[in-house]
This record gives sequence, C-alpha cells and structure tokens, in this order.
Amino acid sequence: MALEKPYLDVPGTIIFDAEQSRKGYWLNQFCMSLMKAENRERFRADERAYLDEWAMTEEQKQAVLARDLNWCMRTGGNIYFLAKIGATDGKSFQQMAGSMTGMTEDEYRAMMVAGGRSAEGNRYVGENGDAQAHHQPQGSARSAGNQNQEGN
Repeated sequence: MALEKPYLDVPGTIIFDAEQSRKGYWLNQFCMSLMKAENRERFRADERAYLDEWAMTEEQKQAVLARDLNWCMRTGGNIYFLAKIGATDGKSFQQMAGSMTGMTEDEYRAMMVAGGRSAEGNRYVGENGDAQAHHQPQGSARSAGNQNQEGN
C-alpha cells in the first residue's frame, strides 16, 4: 500500500524521503566516495569508467556526466551528497545551487541574503509563484543556455 504524500505538491521541491533514498542509494554512495582524494583523482581521470564501478542506473550516470544536479535529484540524489560532485569540480555551493535554479552565483547569493524565495505563490503546484514549473529555471543564467531541460 503506497503512502499518501501530500508534500509532492510543493513546487520546485524534491523531498528526500525513504523512496527517494532507495532510488538514489548507489548514486549517493558514489558521491560519498568523492570524500577521498584518491577517488576524486580516479573520477577526474576517467569519469565514465569510475561511474561504471557503481551499481547506478544509466540515467543516474548520464545525469552526473552532464553535471545536471536537478536531474541527479530526480533520480534519487540528495543535495548533501551531490555537493561532493561540485566540490570535486572546484565549485562553491552557491555556484552549484545557482546552476540548479537557473541563476548565476551572484543572483543566488543575493536571493539567499535577501531571505530566500518567497512562500507567496509557492505553497502548492498551481499558484503563480516563482518556484512554479512554468517559471523555472529563472535568472540570467537561463539566457546563457547552460541548463538542461526536464525530460533529459
């Protein structure tokens, strides 16, 4: 019997629940492996070969290779673990989070310093807030064309 999940109706949010945890187990284990310098070196030397050592799905591997963190999250990745990919690439968390929202690093930082995204219009799917799917991704990074779209 499936659990009722009313929290799936929060726009722009992937809840890391037990189902997501199971789905992303090997992806997140791969990310944790990047905590060791020798593993980061092996990954940078031949990303595909290193990914093939993990029991990840092909979609998860493609999401990592594309460095599309939103895609990684849809396949079960958790941002705590996925941050290790960005760190391996020498990126700050602001750069990574900005890439997930379509914002530049500076735009993302400014939004967070200003208190984050407003809850107005973003409490559930169907409102007209800036986190709604039809408004994503946002910011000037979107116009730079560096975002993969839904349905990779």
